[in-house]
Amino acid sequence: MSVVVVATISPKPEHVDEVRQAVLETVPRVHEEPGCERYALHEARGQLVMVEQWESPEALATHGKAAPLAELSQRLEGKLTERPAVTVLTAVPAGDPAKGAL
Repeated sequence: MSVVVVATISPKPEHVDEVRQAVLETVPRVHEEPGCERYALHEARGQLVMVEQWESPEALATHGKAAPLAELSQRLEGKLTERPAVTVLTAVPAGDPAKGAL
């Protein structure tokens, strides 16, 4: 079963554009990682929100140690108000199977 993750990144106001650009440059590299099914950037009220889907917990664990994420972390150092908030979700399928879960 796929693993869905939501990661919220809170840039300092003076670094919003730099942080967004760093994440945008990282996305294509993450898309190439084994097991990446979705890695999509969204914005909400000054925060960047990554919605991720990985084919397995093992693929997610590998992503957590992979070069693109490590390099992104270095690029974001000192530019965030706090550490990214990462939430790993458990699906609760309901309704139409094609629409009720990621």
